[in-house]
Amino acid sequence: MAVILIVEDEEQVLVLAKSYLEEQGHKALSADTIDGALAILGGEQPVDLLFADIALHADKQAGLELAKQAVERQPMLKVLYTTAQAVTDGMKALLVEGSALLEKPYTVDQLSHTLAVHFGIGPTSRSAA
Repeated sequence: MAVILIVEDEEQVLVLAKSYLEEQGHKALSADTIDGALAILGGEQPVDLLFADIALHADKQAGLELAKQAVERQPMLKVLYTTAQAVTDGMKALLVEGSALLEKPYTVDQLSHTLAVHFGIGPTSRSAA
């Protein structure tokens, strides 16, 4: 079981991702702001992966800043970004090392594949949840 922090300001996307990850046997935490996410990351629950939307509310690069701060605090934290924006080379240069990017809209199959291929995170049995 992985503990995954989803940082997403679109409620429908958040609910879909959270319910899918929980169905796969993972613990899914959620926040819709940088401050909320940093509070969770600073808490007692260890987090294995940060799954962050690059654009949060009016800030088109909030997720980039969040990931940078999060990895500075927890260097072993894995990061998966998501975005509906066009991904430029300049944006790619700002991604933390070892991270992956999943463009919106994405399917649960694409999410599952990305987690497995880039981070070795796959489904676990329900009894492990």
